[in-house]
Amino acid sequence: MEANNGTIWHFPIMIFSSFILFYCVIRAVLGTQEFKQKFRSIFLLSILCVVVGMLFGKYGANWGFKWWIYYSVPMLMNVFLPPTILKMNTKKTITYLVLSFLSAPIIHVFFSFFFNWTEYMPFWKIPSIGALIN
Repeated sequence: MEANNGTIWHFPIMIFSSFILFYCVIRAVLGTQEFKQKFRSIFLLSILCVVVGMLFGKYGANWGFKWWIYYSVPMLMNVFLPPTILKMNTKKTITYLVLSFLSAPIIHVFFSFFFNWTEYMPFWKIPSIGALIN
């Protein structure tokens, strides 16, 4: 992400959007009753997997980590922690994994297409609606 005043606020908005989408995925997988029963665990998982994971991914390069560390650690946190901590059965785990792997591209496509914010997944070029109209 660029560190200028024009884009510095993109990252907190993307974290918030990822946080909400994480909740939606977990809610869809667990169902209303189980989601309500495990809300505290889900909230803590959200902080760890989304906020800490995204901060680790964003600043990992600045801390001198190799790319395979600052990309892999947050990804592995999201793959293993929710199914383990929330004690998901096989069906729920598979559903969660499919939805969670789709969530990052969905966020990237949304912000790239509608706002031309390309820093969420900068290696994947999505034209913005403005570029397509012009």
